Amino acid sequence: MDVQALAERVLMETEKVIMGKTEHIRMVIMSVLAGGHVLLDDYPGVGKTTLVKTISIVLGCQMRRVQFVPDLLPSDITGMRIFNQKTGDFELRHGPVMTNLLLADEINRAIPRTQAALLEAMEERQISIDGECFPLPEPFLVLATQNPVEMESTFRLPAAQMDRFLVRLTMGYPGPEDECAMLRRVGDHIPYEQVEPVTDPSGLIAARKQIEQVHVSDPAAEYIVRLTQATRSHPQLSMGASPRASLGLYRAARAWAAMAGRDFVTPDDVKALAHPVLEHRLVVSGEARFSGVTAGSILDEILNTVNATPKPSSVLQ
Repeated sequence: MDVQALAERVLMETEKVIMGKTEHIRMVIMSVLAGGHVLLDDYPGVGKTTLVKTISIVLGCQMRRVQFVPDLLPSDITGMRIFNQKTGDFELRHGPVMTNLLLADEINRAIPRTQAALLEAMEERQISIDGECFPLPEPFLVLATQNPVEMESTFRLPAAQMDRFLVRLTMGYPGPEDECAMLRRVGDHIPYEQVEPVTDPSGLIAARKQIEQVHVSDPAAEYIVRLTQATRSHPQLSMGASPRASLGLYRAARAWAAMAGRDFVTPDDVKALAHPVLEHRLVVSGEARFSGVTAGSILDEILNTVNATPKPSSVLQ
């Protein structure tokens, strides 16, 4: 099955449960195919957890859920060695991170120390327990949900962890028609039993190999770099996009193009992904934030001023 056909089947199955969020679902599918982690950031009750659970069923992947709370410990995620009194030995017990899809529910309700336990897993695809490293299953992805930081008992995710999420998405409330359709279709329970898997971990790995064949021309790659470079020199940003962000936008654009049935990336692919991939990595300066400036408005300005096709005489420094 090619990437475009796979993406469409995943979308069709997911929309049996999640209605009116086609573009959000496409972004999650793109992230999974690109091998990137997803942060769903919005108020409770808008379908974040439901979307993750539905996607896991459709992808045919093992999913484990961790409910992040203030007293959650790092070992509750990674695992630990427990002393067995019968054998007199310490036995290794892996935590829920040893899975394909880890649902980190309300991730910003845990203390920073516990949030940091995911850093190695998200970047290196491995965990360390008592100095010993253990590889995680392939594929491995974190799909995290987050409540707005202004709510009670929440902790702001550190920049290092935000940078490890390929995309951040805001679900938003459904429109009246979609909400009425949801009431009629869902009723008293979420119809997970109506959703069928369309692939499995080996199918996702095969799709990623196809995506690696998507061509990114030099001008397209240079456009990505010009965008990220512009965030680093913007006077209203105290921190711009990292090289990891450039790589993330590169990988995301490849997956987005493959989902459209193309074997090459266009500037429109990059533009379509700039906000979900870059915005959450930008830190607005205190003075600009006080004036009402947002990372999204700054990124809009950059997208309007940075040309996708520079003049032939210009040279990327």
